Amino acid sequence: MINRWLELSRKKSLLLVGPRRAGKTTLLKTRFPDFRYATLDDYDLLNWANKDPKGFIESLGGNAIIDEIQRCPRLTVAVKYAIDNQGAKFLLSGSSTLGLLDAAADSMAGRIHIQSLPTLCWGEEDGEADHALFSEHLQTPRLQVARRKTATAMKYGQFPEIASCEKEADKLELLENYKNTYFIRDLLQLGNIEHGAGLLAIFHHLVRSLGSLVEVSSLARESGLSYPSARKYLNILTQTQLTFPLYGYQYGPAKRFIKAAKIYFSDTGIITAMNQQVSIGQQVENFVIAELEKRRKLGTIKADQLYYYRNSGGREIDCIFEAGDIVHAIEIKSSETFDKRDISHLREFVSHAPERTKGFLFYLGTEYLEMNGIKVIPIAGLFGGV
Repeated sequence: MINRWLELSRKKSLLLVGPRRAGKTTLLKTRFPDFRYATLDDYDLLNWANKDPKGFIESLGGNAIIDEIQRCPRLTVAVKYAIDNQGAKFLLSGSSTLGLLDAAADSMAGRIHIQSLPTLCWGEEDGEADHALFSEHLQTPRLQVARRKTATAMKYGQFPEIASCEKEADKLELLENYKNTYFIRDLLQLGNIEHGAGLLAIFHHLVRSLGSLVEVSSLARESGLSYPSARKYLNILTQTQLTFPLYGYQYGPAKRFIKAAKIYFSDTGIITAMNQQVSIGQQVENFVIAELEKRRKLGTIKADQLYYYRNSGGREIDCIFEAGDIVHAIEIKSSETFDKRDISHLREFVSHAPERTKGFLFYLGTEYLEMNGIKVIPIAGLFGGV
């Protein structure tokens, strides 16, 4: 999938968005070595871009990579002019969409391809994807390799720099550095936030609340923030792609965003960086849902949004998404065994759903099974799958 949209970028300009340290710069510089490179993390260049956007763009010539474009969204107007009038091509990257997507949509509609780049999909560092998650099996030798790597992947996540470390102590040191810089300091600057302790309190509350509904009023109260500030901080975490929401699924599309959301971290390494205790169930649930969200952003899961489901009796389905004409209903279990009770909610949902629906259970065991029409998939089967 990455190769497909990179090939598209050889014909069309690109805006690549994703969290800090996800590998955006390395990817663009490696694949497009002949493009000039400029980063707006350089304050001299940022000052030039703000004072003279057109002159800054002209200085880069016809083909260029501009990193951290969110620091100067108005620069997109000068980019549009160069694309339209000088035949230029630009590869832009940003670690936040705060004010950026609106600017890009207004100034470069039809001129630029917008793409998300999450952290690595689990197994991506070991080579190309080799099976379809929901219809094919990961072969036994690789499945066993994946099982041995599961605990480490869930704890430390898939930021490329961290995934490449061999020692756990090095992974922890990097995550601590990420927390103090990219997860906290950068967000304070990007969001024009002065209350660093409040932002850290939001992180900690979200970690403790994994898998539960997040009410902004209770989040504000527990974090010592005003309601508007708590909502602003939540939005910043989403816009910097450190977190993502799952809204309540309803059979009518107009009703789907009424209920409170569940908030998950885009990479489980962020949870470890916050040094907060979570249950194995919370960790496994976030890991699986984040891996599915990465594939959705990359386009291998062709769905507009991931949801959760809760009926009037309080029964829940962990994850729902619509791909094509099929509704995928997914439960996640943090043990190596399961029984019929573990799929009862899925069976009930599938039997009452008015659309074509398939049920799946992800668990920590080793076997691919099918029980009463529900497909059972090892979590290790996520490794190298699309």
